[in-house]
Amino acid sequence: MTTIAKRMTARMDGDFVVFLIGMRVNKWWQLRKWLRVALAMPPMLRELAKNPELGYLGGDAWFGRTTMLVSYWRSSEHLMRYAKSRDAKHLPAWSMFNKLVGTSGDVGIWHETYRVHPGDYESVYVNMPAFGLGYAGQLVEASGARERAEDRLRAGARAGAALASGSAQ
Repeated sequence: MTTIAKRMTARMDGDFVVFLIGMRVNKWWQLRKWLRVALAMPPMLRELAKNPELGYLGGDAWFGRTTMLVSYWRSSEHLMRYAKSRDAKHLPAWSMFNKLVGTSGDVGIWHETYRVHPGDYESVYVNMPAFGLGYAGQLVEASGARERAEDRLRAGARAGAALASGSAQ
């Protein structure tokens, strides 16, 4: 990943969804259970990356006792459609979790979903490769009307209002 030695910000067209998902190892000695749960995610991410029509825009993961994937989706409809699809890898993984772990307390899983509208977010990346929303969307220089956080929020709100009224920016 190439570092961009500038102040950058992310731009997304229209609404999008931020989806946080992860697992927590509650009983380390239950290696067979938590490892199977952990290994269920990479095939889903490969499937999503190969099929952009599913609405997955990208994400970043962190690992530890509690793992977390921050992912970006085109819409909540795309996310829910993938979660419920009988042709996708998610349902078999969810079924496996319920059979293997259920509510035993051995491994925890969690997720949070946030719908984001234009003007309801801002970002800045300095001396970073494309990351997070900047990877999922489009990186633009954080200068001029995008210099400060409040300016980026204001510019996003104007873009959202223009989209809502049907006029192009």
